Amino acid sequence: MKPVSKLLLKIVLFAVIAILALQLYFFARVWWLVDHNPGSTSMMSQQLSALRETNPNAQLQFTWVPYNRISPNLKRAIIASEDANFTEHDGVDWSAVEQAYEKNEKKGKVVRGGSTITQQLAKNLFLSGERSYIRKGQEFIITYMLEFWMDKERIYEIYLNVVEWGNGVFGAEAAARHYYGTSAANLSASQAARMAVMLPNPRFYDKNRGSAYLARRTGLILRRMGSADLP
Repeated sequence: MKPVSKLLLKIVLFAVIAILALQLYFFARVWWLVDHNPGSTSMMSQQLSALRETNPNAQLQFTWVPYNRISPNLKRAIIASEDANFTEHDGVDWSAVEQAYEKNEKKGKVVRGGSTITQQLAKNLFLSGERSYIRKGQEFIITYMLEFWMDKERIYEIYLNVVEWGNGVFGAEAAARHYYGTSAANLSASQAARMAVMLPNPRFYDKNRGSAYLARRTGLILRRMGSADLP
């Protein structure tokens, strides 16, 4: 075998081993999260670093609360807004992915993501916010790891506690305090619907709380909440 071929083979083998090692790391981390609550996530670390570029003393707003201390209104609102088939799919809602692709192709830009709650959790826990096929592929792998190790209630509990809800605001409890001065357990239906609508672009809506779209979409989610199935 020529030296160049041997070198190429070594590089390929090293790359394969590195990729497998990374997947084993994620697999172990997801398994650990089955009965351990995350104190931070990749998304939290990124946002804290960004905040500290202008304020070295910046801190995140984040308080973990158990699933039963989060209002059913919020649980229903988010499923109605973000992932209507959450309790039924295996992590990826392929029909939603197809619909999002068709809509994006028609518009000529990304206007719809099609990501499920489990996919969003995979990204928030371990990945960056960059858009690339490699990152999306890794997101799919972690998504199926989450669905393998956890039931839907545990996936949703972690999601509700770590999802970004504003500038430095993470999780339902911190968001309820930030926007309404109440606990996540006491959110009304209208408050919950409004918080659910904010999720696709939370930092924008944190600064633009009077958005007309936010008000219109909140009314729609309020009407849909009754049909949302909870884990």
